[in-house]
Amino acid sequence: MIGVFIMQQHPHHHSYDPLHLFEGEDEQQMSEAFRNSAFLALSGGFQDAYTYNVRNEVFSNAQTGNVVLMSQHLMAGEWMSGLRYLLPLISFALGVWVAEKIQGKYRYARKLHWRQGILLAEIVLLFIVGFVPRELDMLATILVSFACAMQVQSFRKVHGYSYASTMCIGNLRGGTAAMSSYFRERRPEDLRKAFYYFGIIVLFAVGAGLGGNLSIHYGIQMIWVCCGFLLISFLMMFYEKI
Repeated sequence: MIGVFIMQQHPHHHSYDPLHLFEGEDEQQMSEAFRNSAFLALSGGFQDAYTYNVRNEVFSNAQTGNVVLMSQHLMAGEWMSGLRYLLPLISFALGVWVAEKIQGKYRYARKLHWRQGILLAEIVLLFIVGFVPRELDMLATILVSFACAMQVQSFRKVHGYSYASTMCIGNLRGGTAAMSSYFRERRPEDLRKAFYYFGIIVLFAVGAGLGGNLSIHYGIQMIWVCCGFLLISFLMMFYEKI
């Protein structure tokens, strides 16, 4: 009788409900929640398209592309053109360095979480970029690269999974590997993981599409749209445990 009662209370068969894929997200740190990462990805894609289209065809986030183009120009003896891609690389590295130092110093700050401080700094930098004239495109790209690096260094997980909000290659690898694992093992956790990664890629692409088209048609001030995305992310972090 006891055994029958236990079996009734804890049935072995559980129906699979795809709505449960995102169950438990509210228990995550808001800095790792998908809805927060969504606005970071939109901003990341927007920034890259913005600098490439209206800031002298240099990537602010895709440093792999900058390395390729820099090497091509340097080997062709085009030193000034090569320098155009080198400076954003250096700025990106400095941004990572500064973000890591901020984390180390303000990790246990109570009034404002250190990640929110990073977002505020990024918002200010991108707001300034909107005033930088076209004659100083290199300065604008350097500032955007610095801001982007602080973001990618500070926000490195979505729902516990390592990811990047400003580039796609790692997310594509992670999502594809998780999907392959799901088809082999049929574990809902793998499907959830794949959805997170591919969702971030889609949002990055949407941000890039918006960034490219808005900046081409309406000018350099369109970088302020990123400020809006990041401000939403900043405010959202007040409403959850961080």
